Amino acid sequence: MSTIDALLLLSFGGPEGPDDVLPFLRNVTRGRDVPEQRLLAVAEHYHHFGGVSPINGQNRALLAAIEQDFRANDVHLPVYWGNRNWSPYVEDAFLRMREDGVRRALVLATSASGGYSGCRQYRENLAAAATAVPGAPDTVKLRHYFDHPGFVTANADAVRRALHGAPAETRLIFTAHSVPAAMNEVAGPDGGLYAAQQRETARLVAQAVRGPGAYFDLVWQSRSGPPQVPWLEPDINDHLRALAAAGVTSVVVAPTGFVSDHLEVVWDLDTEASATAAELGMWFARAATAGTHPAFVAMIRELVQEQTDGHQARRLGELGLCGQPCPDGCCLRPTRG
Repeated sequence: MSTIDALLLLSFGGPEGPDDVLPFLRNVTRGRDVPEQRLLAVAEHYHHFGGVSPINGQNRALLAAIEQDFRANDVHLPVYWGNRNWSPYVEDAFLRMREDGVRRALVLATSASGGYSGCRQYRENLAAAATAVPGAPDTVKLRHYFDHPGFVTANADAVRRALHGAPAETRLIFTAHSVPAAMNEVAGPDGGLYAAQQRETARLVAQAVRGPGAYFDLVWQSRSGPPQVPWLEPDINDHLRALAAAGVTSVVVAPTGFVSDHLEVVWDLDTEASATAAELGMWFARAATAGTHPAFVAMIRELVQEQTDGHQARRLGELGLCGQPCPDGCCLRPTRG
């Protein structure tokens, strides 16, 4: 591989004040014909937190942690940050990188797994930004890290903390962002990769916490599509009701499908799912996401060193190394849903 000049942290983006909320949501839903009333309803989730999404602050914290880890381990790469849906956009990052003389950069997406939204769409964002910015650097997206030991360790530690003081026989529930079933069907070269990777992360974290064969549930959250379009199920709230009906009285929910505690975690789980559990008389705790856990930050360095220094790629799962390179036609946007 030719010389790598930088690392780009590539993320989703989020509003930083009340005036940003609707423009941000229109960016997110552009081309999807989402009714204005639906946007206004979702906007209230952001206004509940002052119109500020936690994601940008968390990305700044992650950038600082990566830079500190790089310095401590003699990795001499500057780190940049660009978003899909809000400032700083990918184009903004490319302009800065061009000015700084960056010619070739590695890219870490804040999505651990495959699928259209978590992988292919970020590749499309990079390509569109490169077209918009003459002289933009070449980019190489780092592989999926859903089963990397650093990611699993960070999530397992969070589950252990959430379980501290929990009642006996507390149920482990793992969540990820739901997607249209049709999108999962075309994820990966053979289909179903998104759900398979989410399940593998959940299995590995449950095993790290409770040993081989540990029982767990994988459910979905944050659905946003019309009711007539099938999405991955069950929804976390529906699942909590089903568990309560079956006699389950305590749960720990671990959002392993996310890498930081952004709005869809703090609203959909800390607000809505916790309220559902309270209505059911169910003990509820939510595990933290990977965030800036030292094992997760060290994992990012390892992913970089796989490309720059030929370090051996580490993984714990049974699905093989995924995401580099991605096959042509992998994880395309489905024609339906």
